[in-house]
Amino acid sequence: MMRTGGTTGQVTRRRARTRANLLQAAFSVFAAKGFGHVSIEEICEAAGYSRGAFYSNFSSLDELFFALYEERAELIARQVSEALAQDGPDLDVPAAVDRVTGVLLLDRDWLLVKTDFLVHAARDPEVARTLLEHRARLRGAIAERLARARGHTPLPAVLGDAGSAAHAVVAAYDGVTTQLLLDRDVAGARAWLKQLLTALLTEGSAEPAPRGRE
Repeated sequence: MMRTGGTTGQVTRRRARTRANLLQAAFSVFAAKGFGHVSIEEICEAAGYSRGAFYSNFSSLDELFFALYEERAELIARQVSEALAQDGPDLDVPAAVDRVTGVLLLDRDWLLVKTDFLVHAARDPEVARTLLEHRARLRGAIAERLARARGHTPLPAVLGDAGSAAHAVVAAYDGVTTQLLLDRDVAGARAWLKQLLTALLTEGSAEPAPRGRE
């Protein structure tokens, strides 16, 4: 029985390693060539595995992408939650925004992959629904923290409830990262995101907006 358990553990670890390697290879190939221009065979070749290894972990490229998306979404939600949680029940919005924009994932390769897949999802209602569910979970993590702070730190009335505020935060992130895809200016993206989030969550900002961003 111990031998069986040990073998099962080895198989589970090996499968997890195979899955992780496929995800890493897929990310690299997607970033280099674009989601719609990559085949399962190319991912398998980049990872050093057979098609059988791919299909033992994923049923399609869409499923593989969502595994990648979930990893990144969980990372972003954790970064935001941890940065906001440092204030305890009260929320010092300018300080929290400073922390969030300092750590938030702004990986241009990931943004390229995500944008390619967004276009793909826009043409497939079923994929679009799944992508919307993933985005809703990210907004939910942000809304939960804003809601906990609301009794101590009021949000601008124009935003309505914490869910609407979370929508605004994600929309600001989407807009800034679209600009980042074009100008490749990570430092500028962080500064602009800080300005937008501060303005959104405090009904204004004492700092001028960065120049030269359109």
